[in-house]
Amino acid sequence: MFLALAEIRRAKARFVLLAGAIALLAFLILFQQAIQSSLLRSLSGGIRNQTAPVLVFNVDGRRFLQGSTVTADQQAAIEALDEVGGAAAIRQGTFPVLVDGVSQATSVLGYDDASLGGPDDLVEGRLSAAPGEVVVSAADVALGFELGSRVEVQPTGLELTVVGVADDVGLNGLPTMFTDTDTYLSVLQTRNPAAGLPPANALGVRSADGVGDGALVTAINAISDDLDAAPRATAADTNPAVESITSSFRVVLGLFGVVVPLVTGLFFLILTTQKSATLTLLRAIGAPARRLVQALLVQVVIVLGVGLGLASGLYLLVARQEIGDLALRPEPTALVFWIVALSVLGVLSALASARRVLAVDPIVATTGATR
Repeated sequence: MFLALAEIRRAKARFVLLAGAIALLAFLILFQQAIQSSLLRSLSGGIRNQTAPVLVFNVDGRRFLQGSTVTADQQAAIEALDEVGGAAAIRQGTFPVLVDGVSQATSVLGYDDASLGGPDDLVEGRLSAAPGEVVVSAADVALGFELGSRVEVQPTGLELTVVGVADDVGLNGLPTMFTDTDTYLSVLQTRNPAAGLPPANALGVRSADGVGDGALVTAINAISDDLDAAPRATAADTNPAVESITSSFRVVLGLFGVVVPLVTGLFFLILTTQKSATLTLLRAIGAPARRLVQALLVQVVIVLGVGLGLASGLYLLVARQEIGDLALRPEPTALVFWIVALSVLGVLSALASARRVLAVDPIVATTGATR
């Protein structure tokens, strides 16, 4: 410990710069993670956090709600299965909605049964119980969709009242509203007054008593090659837009995750090389190699601790902000994962320096000879 702290005091600028570099890189990882999570919530939160345990799409829709169509005959065949305990239509479209004088493209989701397609986690208010009532996503409150507000569907000016706010129920990266089928039809008729209810975009399905979701999915998919049933979490994760974003961020986060231990390991390797003469002399006067390695590892732990601590504090501060339409949110699980992963990788990367310390030959300092 004494050797480690003494060297840090002698070369404060060098160690401070390294800790700052680690802090910046780790913060960028955590910040990118927060952006990814926010994007995924806005794209598929309405699928993940609705009440139906299983969703059924048309296979051509690729689990994109607005691009899927489930016919009445397909719905009847599904409802006839012994494994099915209930099924209800879900419809979704995008409509211009006037909020605080600003027209915004808004995803509107209509459900036949609130227990099979309604929002799952209300943080304020209640579900719609009368025509013209809607539940919105909590992420959209800052855009003017607050509880009790009234918004207008264009071009007719159909007035809708926000009676509930649900957490993380965004769809397609747009402001999102959930409502009953009658209100959804009224919204649809703002485009065409003669319009009737279209076929369901998807079905929300629950299993019969004693039947697992896996068995339910298998039974539904066996009806027809045109049907694509999946648990709601799987449906959310395999949305084409979600898969694209997840794969892109995985590459970025992976690269950053490799850079941090590389920077740490390279720094200490260079440092060990520069002070090889000092290490040789210390070994010659009897300093155990184990103590020198311990001093090196103490330095690694201190630098990583300071750098990752600074990154965590900055992340917790910034992750409560909004970036455009994205509401960021601190994620303790992601924070702990990256802190542990970067700490382990950073220590492992310093093993090359530790091996160099162990390889120091004390005879070199006294005789200049080699063995």
